[in-house]
Amino acid sequence: MLDNAIKYSDGGTEITIDAAVRDGLVEIVVSDHGIGIPPSQLSRMFEPYVQLAAPDGRWRSGLGIGLSVVRNLVDMHGGKVTGASDGVGMGARFIVTLPTTRAAATENADPTEPAKQPVRRLRVLVVDDNHDAAESLAMILHEHEVQCAFDGEAALAKAEEFHPDVVILDIGLPGINGYELARRLRALPVTANAVLAALSGFGAPEDRARSSEAGCEQHFVKPVNPQTLIDFLRDNATKLTL
Repeated sequence: MLDNAIKYSDGGTEITIDAAVRDGLVEIVVSDHGIGIPPSQLSRMFEPYVQLAAPDGRWRSGLGIGLSVVRNLVDMHGGKVTGASDGVGMGARFIVTLPTTRAAATENADPTEPAKQPVRRLRVLVVDDNHDAAESLAMILHEHEVQCAFDGEAALAKAEEFHPDVVILDIGLPGINGYELARRLRALPVTANAVLAALSGFGAPEDRARSSEAGCEQHFVKPVNPQTLIDFLRDNATKLTL
């Protein structure tokens, strides 16, 4: 949120971060005096891969995934995040509320429910030649131990060293494409039984068939909802724990 505030504000303008505890909730507010957000666009701000056209005409780098990551992380901790703006040129405010540790423990305690078993922390290798996409995905999947590789050769070397439980791989990689990478990973002793999942902009039936033939057990089409990948890993972690 702070990165966005800086990105969408001119140099020399004030950005503030306020924090307070109220009624068992921690409230964090990041406010800026930047380009603002049209009211019609506020409801889309937390959708993955959404990038709003800047009214000042300046291009900003990024994939439009940052606020989606914020929402997922906050949701995982039992909180919520909202955005507000008075309109174009009027700045923006983003507000995170999170339960304090004591409040969360009290609220969630139910003596009639059995204690939840901890989910196994998986070793996950993310392979994508788009560095921003790979690193953003690593942030989203923070429940697990995640490493990134940015081409097929690097992925094979990393797999030998890292011994991943799951590999999430792009198909359109330079050099060794994702199909060939999947075949080579299946041939390696350390990843012969790993879960391989394709994550690609190619989603036609023939693309899915090719990834399956190469050894992928799942084929996700970009852009994928981050929660879909989080649930996919949780399901596999549960299976490996049983």
